[in-house]
Amino acid sequence: MPTKRAPSTAPRTAKTAKTAKTAKTAKKTASRAAVTRHVDKSKSSDSASEKITKRIADLGDWRGDTLARMRQLIHEADPEIVEEWKWMGTPVFEHDGIVCTGESYKEVVKLTFAKGAFLEDPKKLFNSSLEGNLRRAIDIRQGEKLNEAAFKALIRTAVAANTAARAAKRKK
Repeated sequence: MPTKRAPSTAPRTAKTAKTAKTAKTAKKTASRAAVTRHVDKSKSSDSASEKITKRIADLGDWRGDTLARMRQLIHEADPEIVEEWKWMGTPVFEHDGIVCTGESYKEVVKLTFAKGAFLEDPKKLFNSSLEGNLRRAIDIRQGEKLNEAAFKALIRTAVAANTAARAAKRKK
């Protein structure tokens, strides 16, 4: 049986401190590289779509049904929507930038619009994150019905805002 070594009580020298710092930096860099590799792998729309489909299946309850329905409505509103899988497990719907994310929590399915504070919402769908300067969200609870026509209009408005912002950047 191997014996345990007692921790060193010797003070750290500048050299050992530098070595320890270098080792920590190397570990952080390796960790960031692993995250970057993970993100790069998930850039493919097919793999992102598969991951979203799997998330919906894994939920297996009203949240999965709700997220699947919202996903369908998003694609009906804009067939050019691209699905991404970001931030270690968040479904993201993009067209010329992020339109919205589709997250699932214990009590709600949350659709967060990246630039929701700048979007017209005549049917008052936004009911969460209202105090923010940029984002707005729609929280859907079990049994709640969403005005589907208004939701699709909101998706089209978000896409139009992204497209206009991208066009303005190109002109500069």
